[in-house]
Amino acid sequence: MNCFKSAKIKGVKIAIATTLLTQIFTVALPTTWKSVMPSAIALPGQRPDRVMDWIKTNPALQPAVGERLLVRKSDTPSRRFQFQASVVLPGIAVIKPSDTNLIRSEQIGFFDIVNGVTRSRLEEALRSIYGPSIMRDYATAKRIYAYPTAEMVQRSQGKNASAILSALQGELRQGKKYGYWVELLQNGKGSANSGQITVFELESLPKLEQELTNREKR
Repeated sequence: MNCFKSAKIKGVKIAIATTLLTQIFTVALPTTWKSVMPSAIALPGQRPDRVMDWIKTNPALQPAVGERLLVRKSDTPSRRFQFQASVVLPGIAVIKPSDTNLIRSEQIGFFDIVNGVTRSRLEEALRSIYGPSIMRDYATAKRIYAYPTAEMVQRSQGKNASAILSALQGELRQGKKYGYWVELLQNGKGSANSGQITVFELESLPKLEQELTNREKR
């Protein structure tokens, strides 16, 4: 999606960036956004049609025509944002045969070579999209698992070891309402260029924790 339009004023061509993309990439909310801060009404465990309606009217997402459960925004290949609601469980993709009509996870993702991606940026995006109630649940959530562990870092330094063992940094949190999975991919220069935060049902927490801990043994 091209998020830049041009206008000619007295013969001078002025580039005008759309307000939303600037807000998403800088995660600096103007007053107008704060006045329409959403209260999340469509979350994992609800039907796709309800989630699609919520995405359509969410002031922070503003999907393009034709976008339903997947919203993408980008001004250049080096800066991208994505929001996706999915019927699959978080982690290794699994769909419960009897529950294909329910959303099981919702993920916010950034890829930004220009400005980088930080945990605070992901958290601000969470607040902007879901509102204060979900942000409070996230902020007070119990940390269940964090990585890389000391063992993973040690193994990553071995001969022929995969650097991904220590490059992936993240944690699982257990809130009162939902589970949260935060993950950043470090670029080896002390920062990250990509990251994601996933909201999911609490019943999926044991599955995801087991999958992540299994990384330590690979």
